[in-house]
Amino acid sequence: MQALKRWSVAIEIDEHDGRTRAVARLDAGATELTGVGLARCSPEDRDVPQIGDELAVARALSELSHKLVDATASDIEQITHQPAHVRI
Repeated sequence: MQALKRWSVAIEIDEHDGRTRAVARLDAGATELTGVGLARCSPEDRDVPQIGDELAVARALSELSHKLVDATASDIEQITHQPAHVRI
């Protein structure tokens, strides 16, 4: 039986002047990656902080996901010495 692996993602959110910034940090033991997401409230929209949080976090996780795919391709290339094309 294989050992259980646990990866953690910590998300920090801060807001300033109608702008929300989220930072998602992946801790996978030997691999640590960070994604950043930004959101802003349009002047004609009602200020609902939860919506800004959700969008900023979604963008941070999306960036983190792309960085993880890039890291995977790089790891494959180091082993195979061939260009890797990883699809998600």
